[in-house]
Amino acid sequence: MYEPFHGDGPYPASGAWVPGDAAGNRRFFTFAVDRPFSLECGERLSEVTMAYETWGELNDDASNAVLVCHAWTGDSHAAGPAGRGHPTPGWWEGVVGPGHAVDSSRHFVVCVNVLGGCQGSTGPASPHPVDGRPYALRFPVVTIRDMVRAQALLADHLGVARWHAVVGGSMGGMQALEWAIMFPRRVGGLAAIATNAEASAQQIAWGAIGRRALWMDPNFAGGDYYEAGPDGGPWRGLAVARQIAQVTFRSDTKFNEKFGRGLVEDNVFEDGIDLFSCFDVEGYLDYHGDKLVRRFDANSYLYIGKAMDLHDVGRARGGLDQALARIACPVLTVSIDSDILYPAYQQEFIHQSVAGRDQRTEHVVVGSAEGHDGFLIETVAVGSAIEGFLRRL
Repeated sequence: MYEPFHGDGPYPASGAWVPGDAAGNRRFFTFAVDRPFSLECGERLSEVTMAYETWGELNDDASNAVLVCHAWTGDSHAAGPAGRGHPTPGWWEGVVGPGHAVDSSRHFVVCVNVLGGCQGSTGPASPHPVDGRPYALRFPVVTIRDMVRAQALLADHLGVARWHAVVGGSMGGMQALEWAIMFPRRVGGLAAIATNAEASAQQIAWGAIGRRALWMDPNFAGGDYYEAGPDGGPWRGLAVARQIAQVTFRSDTKFNEKFGRGLVEDNVFEDGIDLFSCFDVEGYLDYHGDKLVRRFDANSYLYIGKAMDLHDVGRARGGLDQALARIACPVLTVSIDSDILYPAYQQEFIHQSVAGRDQRTEHVVVGSAEGHDGFLIETVAVGSAIEGFLRRL
């Protein structure tokens, strides 16, 4: 029978970065030491750490800083090779770096692991300041606005009073939107890619299915799995949650083009129909589930997914139109035409809401068979749109 997992040996209970692990290129900023950080949910956090990376140099008047915001399972490592402290290459290679669209030879580029994340920033896997044990489900619910407010404190620490631009795709685009709405005087330009102004019912539904897959894993143990040994954590649930999401990240065209109806090598029908014969596309999903389990934390997956579901820039602001009216900078919106998870109408809505205020505002549609992941994969087309926008600011 085909064994879908364990490509590289046993799974850790959590793929979170923890103090004592190699830092790689991460830097760390800690706040809320003397006074707690209040969250939108009404709870508070103390001794909050944000992990971040930078590329390039801040100029004398601090006018060349660009914030790059990551998506759901991203982290601060937007560019650079894999290596000690970084299990994978930068998630936006070809877009961020010297000579690329977000050019670190011209700009001071910053990427921050979000609050609630698991790659150096305070999240469910972090030690609780009271007892030193991981927060687990004691961690409070965080929102995109909470993430942005934490980033604003880091910007103060870095001496950045105003970003030349804030750029992000998917959940990163949600953060970019909130930056321009919450702090309109601190954002010179907004690039929102393959994202939305509010989570749709279908987007919430996909997230809910993944959460249920995690909760149903008996090794989830109510979120208290951090001391489990190899293979003792909720790796099955996290892998399935990732597989569900991965289907929505790509398009029907791409799946058919890449996999068709092929079977995994050496996994063919010999004596009639085999219940466990595995199609190539299943092997692809297994591969992505395997990869995520080794570098991510199940609780962070839940918390960040919930933040995305809660995303609604119009909440407590009089609705979407009034919220988007707060944006005072030029806006670039980018759609991937085959995106089934964040369909083009969502970016077009944002564009129509801000169009006419500034001649530099633009909407770009990228033709691609890659689906939602096109914002990561189509580095030439997406990068070209971003580069042109940044040069017009």
